[in-house]
Amino acid sequence: MTDAEWAVVREAMPVPAWLEGRGGQPEGYCHRQMVDAIRYVTDNGIKWRSMPVDFPAWDRVYAFFRRWRRKGLAKEFHDRLRGRARVAAGREAEPTAAVIDSQSVKGAASVPAASRGYDGGKKINGRRRHVITDCLGLVLMVLVCAADVTDREAARIMLPGLRARFRTVTLVWADGGYTGRLVTWAKEKLQITLQIVKRSDDMTGFVVLPRRWVVERTLGWLMHSRRLVRDFETLPASSETFIYFSQATLISRRLARPASRPRPQQSRWTALV
Repeated sequence: MTDAEWAVVREAMPVPAWLEGRGGQPEGYCHRQMVDAIRYVTDNGIKWRSMPVDFPAWDRVYAFFRRWRRKGLAKEFHDRLRGRARVAAGREAEPTAAVIDSQSVKGAASVPAASRGYDGGKKINGRRRHVITDCLGLVLMVLVCAADVTDREAARIMLPGLRARFRTVTLVWADGGYTGRLVTWAKEKLQITLQIVKRSDDMTGFVVLPRRWVVERTLGWLMHSRRLVRDFETLPASSETFIYFSQATLISRRLARPASRPRPQQSRWTALV
């Protein structure tokens, strides 16, 4: 991280328990080094034991990652950055609409049979990432499960959590995989309008579909992180944590980027030349 990006990340970091008098002891490593190390693993897709010597010992970095995964600190850290990014974009911190979609990825040999499945539509043996984003493409919720779990089944798990966390969200766009009783159930039980955006039969070739392109672009962003090109994690919770770190990196870089750089003024002679 650059110093400008670290200034953004530091403000969004969860406060350690010992600083608030809730017990524990100060950590032995700098948080900037730890976050940098996890971002390196996420971006380059290396093994934990292949951590470069520039970072702390790999087992200490993994212990830091595991603690953040277990206590939900990675999601808290990401959500704080997302709120700041929305405000910087001229939006309210809490969204009022969302988009849902999924992505199937192949599972490595480290993925156990209990949490992997076969996606017959995509012909992929592995896991499926179910993602809900806001209208800017920023992640609101993530659920990683076996690839044979359908979109409708995952939506029945995610939508109640979305309603509980974001009370302002009343509209969710989705593709044809979410049609059926799910639309009526979401309206009656959750007061959420699930609007299906379908591709018409007369369309040929690549066509950008309204609203759906937002979440599909987010799924494309995830593939920029080599750790997420395939699912290498034994636990689905680890896959979700890496997704939050990948998106947190994207957001922090945006926030640290200068809003506008003034163009250098040209002299009269330079303009004439």
